[in-house]
Amino acid sequence: MKIAVVILNWNGVELLKKFLPSVVHYSPEATIYVADNASTDDSVSFLKANFPDVHIVVNQHNYGFARGYNEALQHIQADIYALVNSDIEVTENWLQPIISNFNNEPQTAIVQPKILDYKNKKKFEYAGAGGGFIDKYGYPYCRGRIFETIEEDKGQYDDETSIFWASGACFFIRSSVYHELKGFDDDFFAHQEEIDLCWRVINHQHTIKYNPNTTVYHVGGATLDQSNPKKTYLNFRNSLFMLVKNLPKKSLLPILFTRLILDGIAGLKFISQGKSTHCWAILKAHFSFYLSFSSNYKKRSRFQTPHYYKVKSIVYQYYLNNGKVFVN
Repeated sequence: MKIAVVILNWNGVELLKKFLPSVVHYSPEATIYVADNASTDDSVSFLKANFPDVHIVVNQHNYGFARGYNEALQHIQADIYALVNSDIEVTENWLQPIISNFNNEPQTAIVQPKILDYKNKKKFEYAGAGGGFIDKYGYPYCRGRIFETIEEDKGQYDDETSIFWASGACFFIRSSVYHELKGFDDDFFAHQEEIDLCWRVINHQHTIKYNPNTTVYHVGGATLDQSNPKKTYLNFRNSLFMLVKNLPKKSLLPILFTRLILDGIAGLKFISQGKSTHCWAILKAHFSFYLSFSSNYKKRSRFQTPHYYKVKSIVYQYYLNNGKVFVN
């Protein structure tokens, strides 16, 4: 099975210096690519000088995560794409358990490893942790991370299991499925495009797995920190885009109505915390959602999965029912 490890880079030469050596050292089974999103630093010259065996695909512009990968993967032939953030440290034999999933499970289209925090290796990392889920209203959460509560890894999620979404920080996908579904949605630019793709994968009757037998360490926030209002804007906007595209038709409008109210409450919470720029980011996300509703609606598949969530409202569970940790 041919595997391509593809690292998307934009002005990340320092991250490449720090983390690419571990990827090269521990990935003898794979061909390694760096997809460069028109960096203006010396990323490309650094790669050519120091990693001659790493293939470079240069995009014409900074297309963000979604289109950046879509453009680059047109030029990469492999059975499995391993999409890996530039701020990921991998470990010895990290590919073998994942390869086993794909070899033995024909219905498995996407796999995510265990993702721990590079800065505190005993804790799960925000973006992915032990595998992702969403609630009825499209709010994402993970085994090991619900909103801002992040658990210590004590082996509580060491079971291999089906999940709803895999983190884009370390995202393995069959290339045939990726291209069949036309990859990530370019309009997302960055954030939650992997959840949208996972939802479409599930709608087409494929399975997504979490494999705890492989661990990677993620810095997180290397491109956009959690405190950046642009990240808030993209997360709220893209989540609404995703709901329009993937919700069952009969529940689309009622869920969107509730979701918009919940987003308004989130905006008020930001104001109470003195984070008015984040409230404004939510308002801008809603305006963009209204303007793009028609175009997103046209992207709807004829397939939708009615039973896509485990928890009706993770907001209720977390804030009103003290549900701070994942319950199977």
